[in-house]
Amino acid sequence: MLELQHICYDVEQDGEDKGILRDIDLTIDERFVAITGPNGGGKSTLAKIIAGIYTPTSGRILLDGEDITGLDITQRARLGVSYGFQQPPRFKGLRVRDLLALAAGSEKLTREEGCQYLTRVGLCAADDIDREVDASLSGGEVKRIEIATILARKS
Repeated sequence: MLELQHICYDVEQDGEDKGILRDIDLTIDERFVAITGPNGGGKSTLAKIIAGIYTPTSGRILLDGEDITGLDITQRARLGVSYGFQQPPRFKGLRVRDLLALAAGSEKLTREEGCQYLTRVGLCAADDIDREVDASLSGGEVKRIEIATILARKS
């Protein structure tokens, strides 16, 4: 369970503090969550605070009762907290298997292990494991591969 307690985030603009998030209390019991709302409503800022990309001005973030507010993005990723970019990066010359191996921190990721991650996100592993992470992939395929890398990071 992820719990945000009294999260605030301010930025300085024209010499003054501007409040982006104010006293956010939120409890999340699900593994994957989508946050919706209007442009400029603070959705991306909130997600970046949860992932450790930004540090809240005040408040605490608890994961399964443990305070993770002071942990950086890498430490949080190891605990399974990650940020999904709106447009995941594409890398000409990098194969899906290589990307999964990097995420898993294993130079020796087997084809079978890579295929298991891809199958969990609904891709046809045999067809996709050796594809390049480039413009030939659809937006949905890239997003699924990004989720597979998150799963690989946690293992």
